[in-house]
Amino acid sequence: EATGVLAVQKRSVSKLILIRHGQSIWNGKNTRFTGWCDVPLTVQGRVEAVAAGQLLRARGFEATKVDVAFSSELQRAHETCELALASMAGPDQESWCSDRIRRDSRLNERHYGVVQGEFKDADHVQETYGADTIREWRRSMHAKPPPLDESHPHFLPSPAPRTESLADCQRRTLDCFYDAIMPALMDEEGLPTPADERVVIVVAHSNTIRSLMAYLDDVPEELVPNLHVPNSVPILYPFDRTTRKVASTKLESAAGGSHARWMLSAQNHNRLRAALKPGGSLARAFFDAWSTEKKDHEGNRLLTMDEIENGLRELIKD
Repeated sequence: EATGVLAVQKRSVSKLILIRHGQSIWNGKNTRFTGWCDVPLTVQGRVEAVAAGQLLRARGFEATKVDVAFSSELQRAHETCELALASMAGPDQESWCSDRIRRDSRLNERHYGVVQGEFKDADHVQETYGADTIREWRRSMHAKPPPLDESHPHFLPSPAPRTESLADCQRRTLDCFYDAIMPALMDEEGLPTPADERVVIVVAHSNTIRSLMAYLDDVPEELVPNLHVPNSVPILYPFDRTTRKVASTKLESAAGGSHARWMLSAQNHNRLRAALKPGGSLARAFFDAWSTEKKDHEGNRLLTMDEIENGLRELIKD
């Protein structure tokens, strides 16, 4: 019997959640080219990691729903992953264990060659290489610093690289994505949930996540410099099992369009704003949610009514 109600079949999707590690001791005001240097989190970084887990739990991603978590081999990513999962477990700490975290050096931060470990604004670095060259190293796809050698204080033996461009970093990140992450998301047997309901978390670094997002969103090389990844802000990519492609609608962003759904809370709101270029808006990156405190969006004029309405329409379509 017809009821006049249009039936809508809801897609089942697997969910990939990307998180950059919390603040490390070499982030912040006196930031360095950290790369493969294995530095710990700050207290603030640990708080950020816990807050990311609390936000995910509040959005329905309890630790029991995470089938696999990946992190780099570096402690700042691994500790962020552990803290986020523990926070996602809430009072049910027995519902997760660190055995579910798979560490992979292919998710390590981009290697910065001879400047690894140096302060980014150090006078001798600026004088030796020049501000334009350093900016090109940091933001372009193919430029890279000179390689370090065995005499460098932060030299590591193979398989660590001696220097990398963002394109080099992207190649090994995508090797990990197709060799390890996608099989866990789509094909691996013996995991708690079926593939079309699976949740996989990847905790890594600014450049590994940036290079993966550039690939998933098909970002043109000239727009890669507009792609920024703040610390400990969860980024959701839903995948359709049938097509094995990202399932969400591509929305306008400063990097030319993105399938990403950023998860915004009162705690990470300022970090997201800092990651956006002046004059940008949250709607153009289309965050999954935004702070409900009026002063956060009305006072700072981050969203127009048209942008909110457009974002809600796209959310309904997804």
